[in-house]
Amino acid sequence: MHFVSAKGILSAQNGMNIYRGCTHGCIYCDSRSACYQMPHAFEDVEVKQNAPELLDLALARKRRPCMVGTGGMSDPYMPCEAELALTRRCLEIIARHGCGAAVQTKSDLVLRDMDLFVRIRDRAKCVVQMTLTTADDALCRVAEPNVCPTGRRYEALKVLQREGIPTVVWMTPLLPYINDTEENVRAILDLCFDAGVRGVLTFGCGLTLRQGDREYYYAALDRHFPELKEVYIKNYGNAYELPSPRAARLRELIVTACRAHHVMTDTDEIFAWLRHLPDPYPQMRLPL
Repeated sequence: MHFVSAKGILSAQNGMNIYRGCTHGCIYCDSRSACYQMPHAFEDVEVKQNAPELLDLALARKRRPCMVGTGGMSDPYMPCEAELALTRRCLEIIARHGCGAAVQTKSDLVLRDMDLFVRIRDRAKCVVQMTLTTADDALCRVAEPNVCPTGRRYEALKVLQREGIPTVVWMTPLLPYINDTEENVRAILDLCFDAGVRGVLTFGCGLTLRQGDREYYYAALDRHFPELKEVYIKNYGNAYELPSPRAARLRELIVTACRAHHVMTDTDEIFAWLRHLPDPYPQMRLPL
C-alpha cells in the first residue's frame, strides 16, 4: 500500500475510485488488464489520500445533487478501508451535499457504514451492489480468495434489506466450465430473491479476458483446474469475450426467474436506475 495526492476524483459520469489496485485476489479480475496502465504492482494498493477533500470540492461545484458511484475499478471496502476509512469519509461528504450513492463491493465491511447509507437514502438515494459468482463458499475461496465468501455477502444483503437499502447483485463473471451451471445460477438467484434485490446483472453469462488479466487467470487455472487451460485456449483463443457454452440457456433461466419475482435483468435499465436521482423538490402542478 502506498499513498498519493490525486489531482481529481470524480469522472464525467460522477464515478470515483478511492483506491487503485486490490488485495482481494480474484482470479478473473479485469482491473488487472494491461490497458489500464497501472504503474505499480496490482496488490500494492494506491491510496488517494486526499479523496475526501477532492470530492467535497467537486460536489460543491455541482449545480444540483447527483448520484456518486464507487467501486467500478477497485473495491471501496478492501481490508485497508477498515483502518483508513476513506470511503466512510467520502460517504459523509456525499450525505452532507444531499447527493446519492451507488456503492459496489464484495465485502461485508460495507455494513459498517449503514448509518450513512440510511442518512443518504432518507435525503436522496442509496444503492449497494454486491457481487455473487457462486453459491459454493469453497469455490468462492478459490475464485475470490481474500474476500468474505458468498454466505457472508448474502447475510449482508439481508441486513441491507431489513434497513431498507435497495441492492443489485452482479452475477458475474460466470466462468466457463467452472461456475456456469444451472444449479449454481439457481442457487444464487434464490439468495437474490430471498434478499429482495432490485436487479441482477449478468453481462452475457461469461467471462472477459485481456492481456494481463488473461495471464493471471490462466496461472490460476494451472493451480486449481489444470485440465481447463487447454480447453480455454482451444475454444476461445485470445478472444476478449468468453461466453459460457450454456449462455443462452442460463440467460433464459435468469430472465424468466427474475421476471417472476419482479427483478430487473436488462443491463441498460439497471444502469439507468442506478444513475437516476429523483428530484427532492418536484415542481408543483397547478390544477387545471
